[in-house]
Order: sequence, then structure tokens, then C-alpha cells
Amino acid sequence: MIVVTTPTGNVGSQLLAELLSADRQPLRVIVRDPSRLDDAVRDQVQVIAGSHGDPVVLDHALDGAQGLFWLVPPSMRASSAHEYYLSFTRPAVEAIRCHQVGHVVGISSAGRTWPHPAGLLSAAHAMDAELECSGAAYRSLGMPFYMENLLRPLPRMRTEGVLSLPLSPDRPLATIATQDIAATAAALLLDPTWEGTDQIPVFGPDHLTPNQMAATISDVLGSQVTFEQADLEQQTASTIQRGVPERMARDFTAMYRAQQNGIYDEDWSHATPTPTSFRTWCESVLAPAARDVDS
Repeated sequence: MIVVTTPTGNVGSQLLAELLSADRQPLRVIVRDPSRLDDAVRDQVQVIAGSHGDPVVLDHALDGAQGLFWLVPPSMRASSAHEYYLSFTRPAVEAIRCHQVGHVVGISSAGRTWPHPAGLLSAAHAMDAELECSGAAYRSLGMPFYMENLLRPLPRMRTEGVLSLPLSPDRPLATIATQDIAATAAALLLDPTWEGTDQIPVFGPDHLTPNQMAATISDVLGSQVTFEQADLEQQTASTIQRGVPERMARDFTAMYRAQQNGIYDEDWSHATPTPTSFRTWCESVLAPAARDVDS
């Protein structure tokens, strides 16, 4: 039995599709709203309704489980990233121990040896430390900047021709497509011969500057997109004004600052590239999303 958290999310839904396609293990999902699952998916899995941050839900879901896919869902309402990640993960550690789950694959971040605070990325590393003490064999998937993050500024790209991020325009940034994260997680969960704990860097083949990303996007979409570096402090102030707790807003600031200063660079040099290039992702994911924005 493999248990999948966040089965309707970007990574979780693609992972679930991979596992169902393999048809080698019974599957159980934990989902807040079961109606968000496709009918065809719901008929092939055991559904546990609720939050995987709830100890009672976890205790039910992990009974008889051999494998667990663990992802802490994003939240803009938590007081801080560190507290949020640990409050979500510590009940899981207890449930993993109680039910003697053999293998856990967690969604984390690259840059674990980074010596400075990195906000959400540091919180993910703290999560890893907890799960490594669970008694299960654990693989932390260490990712750089998600290509899917570029879907959020897509409307402005279409209306104004601007890609705005609080990153330096000329500093290369490693990226990853969520489909490659899902494929890596599926391979581990379906062949759990591995032991102990380790982090696996999961990086796409490209190391592009934001200016180069904008040029590729322009070419694929057939319209000019120019990169514009957003002011990090202004963005933080704006985030706080929208009601995000100040510590959480500053955790995002610390994450962007670490990305801008090269937190992913060391892991990039040791990673085996995944298949999906930035251009391929733009053609297969960004361009269809752009047509939806335009329609």
C-alpha cells in the first residue's frame, strides 16, 4: 500500500497518474475534498477524507502502508514557514513510527548545505531532519525553482509583455518541471529497495538567467516578453498589506534572496538532469495555459 498526500496538487496529481499507470501497488490518498478527484481516479484508490496535518487522519491513512509520499501543502496564513512545516510534519513522524511505514519520499528543496537563512527552503530542510528520525527509509527530493511558478505571472505576460520576479536578470537559475518530480517520486515508491536516508537533487537540464527564460517564452508564445526585476522589499511590503503574517512574508523574502544568491548552485553541479527542458515545458505547459488566459 502506497499513501499519497496532496493528490489533487500539481505534483501529487501527476504522481498519482504515474502510480496508477504502473498498476503495481494498491493506493490510498489523503484529500481534503474528495470531490476534486476525477471519478476514474476515485474508483481506483482508497480515499481518506481530511488533512494530512491531522494526527487522527494520518493514523487511519497509514495503517498497513508500506510507502508514503509526503508534501506539506502551501499556506499563506501560517505565522511562519518553520513552525508550519514542523507542525504539519511531527504528527506524520509519530504515525510513520507507529505503523512502521517502510519508505517515505518527501518534497523538499535543494541547497541543504546553504549556510544562511532561506525562509521556506530552510523550513523544508527542517522537515527533512524530522522525517529522517522517523525510522523509515527516507528520500528527500531536493528541487530548485519550479517552472510552474511562471504560471502565476502569466496573465501579466499576456497583457503587458512583462515577466516580473524578484531575481537578478543575469544570474542563472536552475529549474525543474513538476512532471519530472512526480516521475522521480514514482520510481522510488514503486521500487523501494533503497535503505537509510538521503537527499536526491532533482534538476532540469537548463541553467538559465531570467532574461534567457523571457527570451524562450517570447519565442514559444510568439509575442515579446521582457524580464523585469521586482523590488524584493516592495514585494514583501505588498504581501504583508494583503494580510499575510509578517514572518511568513519575510520567509518568502529570505527564499528569494537565497535563490538570487545561488542556493541551488552546488546541488546543480552534482545532479543528473531530468528530461524536461525549459523550452519543452514552455511548449507543453505554458503555451496551452496562455491560450486559456487569452480565451
